[in-house]
Amino acid sequence: MALMHEPTAPYHSAQDALRVLENVADHSAGVTDTELSRLTGLGSERLTALLRMLRREGYVEQITDGAYVTGDTLRRLTSAHDHEQALREKLQRTLDRLRDSVGAAVYISRYVDGEVKVTPYAAGPATPAVNEWVDFRDSAHATAVGKSLLTQLDHNGRRDHLSRHRMARLTSRTITSDKLLLSRLESQPPTVPVLDLQEYAVDTVCAAVPITAGSSVGCLALSLPVEHAHRLRQAADTLNRSATPVLLSLAL
Repeated sequence: MALMHEPTAPYHSAQDALRVLENVADHSAGVTDTELSRLTGLGSERLTALLRMLRREGYVEQITDGAYVTGDTLRRLTSAHDHEQALREKLQRTLDRLRDSVGAAVYISRYVDGEVKVTPYAAGPATPAVNEWVDFRDSAHATAVGKSLLTQLDHNGRRDHLSRHRMARLTSRTITSDKLLLSRLESQPPTVPVLDLQEYAVDTVCAAVPITAGSSVGCLALSLPVEHAHRLRQAADTLNRSATPVLLSLAL
């Protein structure tokens, strides 16, 4: 299966953050922001923003002289001993914080062995999760998650998926024409969130943004009750800007 990866802003931010972390890890006694700027080639403003995010996420710590050293999160994620557990816990904490900041249920989805897989997610009483009334594996044509994943495949990969999953009409807004859906997927800009405006369920709207780590296809998504549909685009933009920590965790 060929992929159609076009780097997004969160991807570039994650790559820059990885460069910072590599240099911090190389200096066990600590490295200053001035030295990091020289070593990474990043400007002061860009580096300051990245270091703020890395400190918040626990990837780096600042010691008494102001220099940066590796943080507990980075040590756990790069440990062979408990990497998987550390990754699950880190992703859940990040999703919980995202849920609270965007005021919506949030999800990570991946395209695994030709199928849509949604896990993990963060929801709550004020931010209910989508009612999966039709299996997400069979409704990629109607969900923001599914469409975001399909946009990251090449044309043959998309056609292969649609050939294995009938495009059922789930609501009056569901696209059931493979020609129309393929055209929409082809024209979807990679930097713009994919939206589901009551295509999967009449009581829910959703948005998804790509998170590509290595050769894997994934996305970060949110859902809102339809009465909050007026918040969808702003929430989607916030989600897009906040995708870097998720990408970073998956890349380590």
